[in-house]
Amino acid sequence: MTATMIKEFRLPDLGEGLTESEIVSWKVNVGDTVSLNQIIAEVETAKAVVELPSPFAGVITALHEQPGTVVEVGKPIVSFEVEGDDGGQPPAAADTEAAPAKREPNLVGYGAVVENSGHPVRRPRKLAEPAPLVELAETKSPLVAPAPLVAPAETTPDERPRSTPPVRKLAKDLGVSLEEVKGTGPGGLITRDDVRNFVGGGDLPAAAHELAAEGPTAQELAAGGREVRMPIKGVRKLTAAAMVSSAFTAPHVTEFLTVDVTPAMELLSRLKAAKAFEGLKLTPLTLVAKAALIALRRNPTLNSRWDEANQEVVQFNYVNLGIAAATPRGLTVPNIKDADRMTLADISAALTELTETARAGKTSPADLTGGTISITNIGVFGIDAGTPILNPGEAAILAMGAVRKMPWEHQDQIALRQVMTLSLSFDHRLVDGEQGSRFLADVGALLADPGMALALA
Repeated sequence: MTATMIKEFRLPDLGEGLTESEIVSWKVNVGDTVSLNQIIAEVETAKAVVELPSPFAGVITALHEQPGTVVEVGKPIVSFEVEGDDGGQPPAAADTEAAPAKREPNLVGYGAVVENSGHPVRRPRKLAEPAPLVELAETKSPLVAPAPLVAPAETTPDERPRSTPPVRKLAKDLGVSLEEVKGTGPGGLITRDDVRNFVGGGDLPAAAHELAAEGPTAQELAAGGREVRMPIKGVRKLTAAAMVSSAFTAPHVTEFLTVDVTPAMELLSRLKAAKAFEGLKLTPLTLVAKAALIALRRNPTLNSRWDEANQEVVQFNYVNLGIAAATPRGLTVPNIKDADRMTLADISAALTELTETARAGKTSPADLTGGTISITNIGVFGIDAGTPILNPGEAAILAMGAVRKMPWEHQDQIALRQVMTLSLSFDHRLVDGEQGSRFLADVGALLADPGMALALA
């Protein structure tokens, strides 16, 4: 007998062992009929925005989380009504909790459900039952929380109250036990307003009431207050943690070199007019990237990492070239895989695709990991030089400044030339001053005289 049954789709681990993701937007509504692998949502991890395909073909019966909600991996986010053979049992007898979960083969690369294969697994947290169907509401402002999609759930005694780190800190500062606070957010999430309201109704010291009043509420922000508080999450949270770790782990050294790049800029103009490069976007970054890749062949120590656990230096025989990209979501450093094997035209095409994908927020987690050395183009902001912080796990990062017309010594005379400053930061555990200096000098020599590529390559 063929009948319908309700199946829940739990948020999968989207790679790199991430424990949570934020629902950015839903591409479907309750009642929609979806096909297998149809995109149903966009979710943001700490590294990228990822499109989530449907693991089932059926009808959407419930959306358990609203956009803007941070969801833990393994928590149900959407329910489907699907056709299936229930063995003659009524649909209500279908129990998604009872049968062992099987990996869905259609979610290639996402790992919808992971089999434990007999290995010990972490005891799952108790989850609230899905709320009755509620239509998804759009909000015009990200500062005002939309109406919750699910009804507040009571917290069981052995379950940690659901809240965010800032809320837990506020409660700790106020001496409030979250077990006593009823959450009004999605799925019973305890918000800052919930803690403030609890304090306002209790017999706490005046100082606690003053502390609870700090920081605007969502309504105050919407009305235009003097301060705006934004949660630190996603890319910005990951970047902050990575930069702090890098700055206090790797001993940074930064060297600078100012170069007359007029010959390189003249070459760039000729290449743009060449038929072989027709349709490609050639920029100073294209030439700097190629020069750095050539220089790495002579200075391979800059293409390595420090393995603290094994007390080894790992030197790479390939180059995954990271390119720092400023995006609306924050700084990301996607990398071009095996860039050392690419021609100048290949690098140009890869850079264009990389930057467009990053700015659209579509960079995959795989493209944000595995980098071996990075370049950051601060010149696009009109900056001449800086002291870039190493991308964690890499030995060096090269910053290229703005190309400026400046009076410069040329053939024993003062002439107006195009000049650029290069800044190289490196991990002094891996790279000696001599090695870093030689690499930087090689990059500068290639930009000052591109014909040197014949001698250095």
